[in-house]
Amino acid sequence: MGELGLRERKKLRTREAIATVALDLFAERGYQQTTVAEIAEAAEVSKGTLFAYFPSQEEIVFADTSPLRDQLCHELRHRSNGLSAVDTLRAFVADHMITPGPREALRERLIAENEQLRVHYRARLAEVEDALAEAIAADLGEPADGPRPRFAAAAALSAISIAKAQARSVHGATASRTQAVAVLDQAAAFLEGGLAAIGATPARRRTA
Repeated sequence: MGELGLRERKKLRTREAIATVALDLFAERGYQQTTVAEIAEAAEVSKGTLFAYFPSQEEIVFADTSPLRDQLCHELRHRSNGLSAVDTLRAFVADHMITPGPREALRERLIAENEQLRVHYRARLAEVEDALAEAIAADLGEPADGPRPRFAAAAALSAISIAKAQARSVHGATASRTQAVAVLDQAAAFLEGGLAAIGATPARRRTA
């Protein structure tokens, strides 16, 4: 892929400037107490320009997550080197998500405080769950819309979320990457064991 042109670079800088200003305001005032007009004024852009980059205020909170989500879904759907779905998920989380930076920490706090953001987050997570279910189904040799891949995908995402929270609970906000990955590995081992058991047990037919 070639280098971005001047226009594209300018658009990326504008998008980043809006997101940075907005997140600073959310941290200072709170999400619900901050208006789109205030964000636009602080970023020195019009409301129309702001909406051209972010269709809603919720999208600003998740500004830097879309590339990660798309990358994870791509890696789950185009696995190499014989990696299982759980191995792929574990490696991605360890590389990109296990020790949150300031933005992710703020985003997590805002999500915890706001139901609207929680709904938005769950909708975004559904895409990852779909890709994960497809990958698990391929590992099990079952249809992607079957109950077992869907159950396993939901359980995997819950386990990863719990692992991240547990790492911080045990080691604090300053948990090292090594400490956090150790907890993540426990979750991955649990999931792999469960999937191995599922794979060894034929799916039961429904009886009336």
